[in-house]
Amino acid sequence: MKRAHVLSVVAVAALTLSACGGQNNGSGSESGGEQLSGPVVIDGSSTVEPLSIAASELFMEKNSGVQVSVSASGTGGGFKKFCVGETDISGASRPIKDAEGKVCTEKGVSYTELQVANDALTVVAHKENTWADCLTVTQLKKIWEPDSKVTNWNQVDPSFPDQKLDLYGAGADSGTFDYFTDVINGKEGASRKDYNPTENDNITVQGVSGSKGGLGYFGFSYFEENADKLKAVKIDGGKGCVEPSVKAAQDGSYTPLARPLFIYPSDAGLKKPQVEKFVEFYLEKNDDIVKAARFVPLTDDQKKKAKDALAALQAKAAGK
Repeated sequence: MKRAHVLSVVAVAALTLSACGGQNNGSGSESGGEQLSGPVVIDGSSTVEPLSIAASELFMEKNSGVQVSVSASGTGGGFKKFCVGETDISGASRPIKDAEGKVCTEKGVSYTELQVANDALTVVAHKENTWADCLTVTQLKKIWEPDSKVTNWNQVDPSFPDQKLDLYGAGADSGTFDYFTDVINGKEGASRKDYNPTENDNITVQGVSGSKGGLGYFGFSYFEENADKLKAVKIDGGKGCVEPSVKAAQDGSYTPLARPLFIYPSDAGLKKPQVEKFVEFYLEKNDDIVKAARFVPLTDDQKKKAKDALAALQAKAAGK
């Protein structure tokens, strides 16, 4: 995500929090009567990155002694660092895999999964693409499955024009890649290799917007940021064409590309006062952060589950 957009997200969120009295809320500002200080280290999903950046900038406005760093090496790349204790929190656009959890266990890293937003993974095409208003899951599989020979739009549907297909998508370390390949191709990691993979969604924006035959996929917020350059393709998951939206992601109608987004704080991380207060802040101000970052808000049930999970993790980290 472009830094300028992230800063605008933070500015909007700051105004929102200020308007509702958030800047006068003491949560996260002190611990035991002392000002918070020290680092909070986050890595992981590029999709979750703008949420964590917005939360970190807002948190540091109230806690100048805390240094929150947010990186995006992909969900898988983030877990590699997290499970050897290099980070306090890992952002993820899919649940942690059994194999990743096993590495964490072997290295003595305990954690809890906290959902922080919903997302509508969005398939995007060039603005001048007038033929593919809606694609079925079967058509997407035909395009993206391993060893696919589809290189032209008229191979997807004979009614489509003779236009070269130019594909962009997430790299193999991305949770977006894992999720997309699983729900579209039927197996996580199963994908054709002859496309333009990247962990930087802005590269997909540039590629698809620069090619009339372009097609790509990434998180909903990236589409909203670039709606003037790209077209969102409706998806038919078997019950008709549905466009990505907040409502469709929450009510389950945008299937199968609606998904949850997570952060994973470690027990060791939460023993640090600045990390514990930051995660509390992330959940307490979640509505404002999610809205400003243009993601899909948590439902009431999802909020309760996340807060209950955090409380249990805090108690465990405190040795209670």
